[in-house]
Formats: sequence, structure tokens, C-alpha cells
Amino acid sequence: MIKCACTLALIASPALATTQDDVLSAQLRPGWQMENGAHMAAVEMQLAPGWKTYWRSPGDAGIPPTFDWSGSENVKSVRIHWPAPKVFELNGMQTIGYHEHLVLPVEITPQDPARPVRLSVDVELGVCDEICLPASLSLTSDLSPPGGPDPEIRTALAKRAATAGEAGVTGVACLVDPISDGLRVTATVRMPDPGRPEVVAFETADREVWVAEAVTERRGGELISMTELVPPSGQPFALDRSGITMTILAANGAVEVIGCPAP
Repeated sequence: MIKCACTLALIASPALATTQDDVLSAQLRPGWQMENGAHMAAVEMQLAPGWKTYWRSPGDAGIPPTFDWSGSENVKSVRIHWPAPKVFELNGMQTIGYHEHLVLPVEITPQDPARPVRLSVDVELGVCDEICLPASLSLTSDLSPPGGPDPEIRTALAKRAATAGEAGVTGVACLVDPISDGLRVTATVRMPDPGRPEVVAFETADREVWVAEAVTERRGGELISMTELVPPSGQPFALDRSGITMTILAANGAVEVIGCPAP
């Protein structure tokens, strides 16, 4: 494993931190080659006590991370396996992310499975406590087959959101209504009640569409969640229903529902 050159020891008093180096360290965990020829590795981030970073859809006050893998060698594609994130409430604002430690599994499909992979990634992200800082990471590692077991990566993989089928979802439907600057989407999901408060995070296939924080309620075996979608044009638009992803977050884990057909 090769740590990024910017890594320094975390400071003892994070409240005094003003720079990335004080609160964030990162490395690539090299992982192992899978039976299908792909390679499972991970980006690992360690934050100072009290600090957090964000999920792919972080909420209005969060900073979504971006990943640039273009400097890699012998890499055909990279798929990120996101562990279920946590919901944070601060000053009436909701954000979604990870607290203090994150192992983010990445599945690499090589151009040639018989050759080593040179994995290189530039990450732009935000880290927050009482203040928020933009952060940049440049990580590189050689992934030589077959690699070896990594309990940290396996634990992170086990924390992925359940599929709709795994979670007992028996029905999904969305009402879509035009509003002055976009669309209002009201989703009804039939699924077991976990008995704990749930937060629904909506995503669309078009990342330029702004997504409002959802308003969610339970009606027995139905979860009702409403959000508003505003595109750059500020007008109603044609929504790709198959590109809607709803991630339902509760204290005991997450469920990912892909697609939301008409009732």
C-alpha cells in the first residue's frame, strides 16, 4: 500500500485545524484479484476525530467527491461500491456521508487480466467539522495478481446498501408533476417498516439536476417520499424514470431502489 505524499499525522486537537494535512490521510489498499479477472481494491481515508466526508449524493450542504482514474494503466473500467452512509443533522441542514474513517471498495476491470494494474486516482472532496475544507488526494498503487485477502475491504463490501429485492420491496411508483422551475416527484415504496426513522436520498441520471432534500413519511407498509428536481434550464423537463435511484437510509442500514415507474 502506498500512502499519498500529502499524508501527515492527525493533530490532537482537530478544532484548531485549518489545513487538509491536519485532518486527512489516505491510501490505496491493493486488495485481490477476483475469479472473473477483475481486481478489488479500496480507497481508504482516515479523518481526525469529529471530522466527516461525504457520500456521492451529500445533500444541499455537502460536497460530492469526484474521482479521476485517467492516470491508471491497464484499466478498462472502475466501479465504486459505496458502503451505506450516515445522515448528519446540523443547524437544520441534512448531509449524508462518513464519520472519521472510510474504506471505499473499488472494482477494477483491467484491459488484460494477466498483466499488473497501475492504479492512479485524483480525488476532489470536502471534509467538515465546525468548518469545511476542500481537499485533494493523489494516490497510486501497483495491483499485482493475485493479491491477498483484506478484511477491511470485505467489511466495507458487507455494508453496501441492500437491493430492493433483498429488502422486501414489493412495489415502487412515482407521481411526477411540473412545477415552475422543474418537477416534483412523489414516490411510493411498498416495503417493511424498520421501526426507525428513514431518510430518502434521490438521484437522477443527469448529475446537473439539483435535487431537493426529500420529505418522507410512513403509512404502514408504504414509504412516501417527495422531492423537487430543478435542471439548469429552470423549467419542467423530460425525466428518465429508469435513471432515478432512491437510497433509503435508516439506522440499521440502507436500501437502494433503482427506477421509479408511473403508478
